Amino acid sequence: MKSLYVRLVITFVGIVFLSSLLGFFIANAYYQQNLKAFNEQKLTRIGEDIVDLYQEKGTLGLNEFFQRIGGINYQIYLVDENGKGTFFGAPFRDKTIAPEHVQRVLAGGMYRGITEEKHGLMVTGFFENTLTNSIGLPIRADHKTYAMFLRPNTEGQFGEVQIMLTVLLIATFVLSILFILVFTRYLVWPIKKLTRATEKIAGGDYAIGLDISRKDEIGTLATHFEKMTTALKQLDEMRQEFVSNVSHEIQSPLTSIQGFTQAIRTGEVDAAQQEVYLGIIEEESRRLASLSKQLLVLASLEKETGLFEPKQYRLDEQIRQVVLLLEQQWREKQLNVELHLPEIQIVADPSLLNLVWINLIANSIKFTEPHGTITVSIRADKMIIVTVADTGSGIAPEDVPHIFDRFYKGDKSRNRTASGSGLGLAISHKIIKRSGGEIEVQSEPGKGTVFTIKLPRYAQDQKDSAKV
Repeated sequence: MKSLYVRLVITFVGIVFLSSLLGFFIANAYYQQNLKAFNEQKLTRIGEDIVDLYQEKGTLGLNEFFQRIGGINYQIYLVDENGKGTFFGAPFRDKTIAPEHVQRVLAGGMYRGITEEKHGLMVTGFFENTLTNSIGLPIRADHKTYAMFLRPNTEGQFGEVQIMLTVLLIATFVLSILFILVFTRYLVWPIKKLTRATEKIAGGDYAIGLDISRKDEIGTLATHFEKMTTALKQLDEMRQEFVSNVSHEIQSPLTSIQGFTQAIRTGEVDAAQQEVYLGIIEEESRRLASLSKQLLVLASLEKETGLFEPKQYRLDEQIRQVVLLLEQQWREKQLNVELHLPEIQIVADPSLLNLVWINLIANSIKFTEPHGTITVSIRADKMIIVTVADTGSGIAPEDVPHIFDRFYKGDKSRNRTASGSGLGLAISHKIIKRSGGEIEVQSEPGKGTVFTIKLPRYAQDQKDSAKV
């Protein structure tokens, strides 16, 4: 397969060649349409001037006169009434001419060989050194009529110009190819650097050095490529951190289960202690099952492979059902739950949004001190706005930007996600974004936290809408 450099060189050389060819055809068409007749008219005037000059001031003999005319780079063929011809000046390459043309001129007519005869379609016909490519005029001398056929000796008049033009064209073509070879390599060089950079990235090395100071398309490409590299590096770091976090979250309950199981099997604990251990094993098993389910949900949301099935339903009723579902948890802590839920219809995926309300309200219950207050409210404007507020421990300012990251727990002494897998808010964030909404958080340590969720009345899967 040809490299980009070879393809560009071939393309540019082809453009130069095609441009030269088209330019030649355009020049030829212009000559045929405009210059050919003009050239003949100009030569005719010169011929008439020669005839007038001889007849007005013909002190020289006819042969001597035309020898001098031929000496100033004109080719002349003189034919008398008997058909005897004499050539003056440089010789013609082809000296044939039809007798009827000669008779026409001897009879007082004119021969227009430049336009009457076919000399090819090319502009090179102007330089054709043939007797037919001339003009014929009658001339009288010594009471006789002669037919004079005249054309300029183009090689004598323009020979140096022809050589100069030929050298110019060849030099232009050769230099164009040389410059194409050099500057095409300059154009391809940044792309080669990008290729080497992709190879380094494929090998896991994100330390690439690209010239992003250029202001052209290559500079723009390099800038976007560097941004992509940064994103890939962050993604790789997140992947590694994700694997590490998953391993840690799984290892902890497995270690507990293994330890308590061994203690029970050895028979070193009494029946009451065994019951306690079995309860711990059951709780850790639920934790593993919950973690596995959350990981599957998160993977489905990130890959956008999960089904998004919007339907119309009452959002206020859904939130009330979640509060009832978690009633045992908030009653155990004697929390005051305030609901401001006017009747509101929404078109969205109820199963996905149900996970959001469970995660947010459960978090508020978990991090609100006993006898605290949790407030859930809905209001409708251009969008449906749901707020979940509590009077809990709050979130540290440095942790707020990261609370929607997977497995992020921050300072365990203050952070809301210190207990659990650290996936609930990440899942909620993904669901809200996929539903076309936004989620915001305001928090102050020791004073509580407010989550604000904005949803369109008709939620649409953002994966599907991007394809429209």
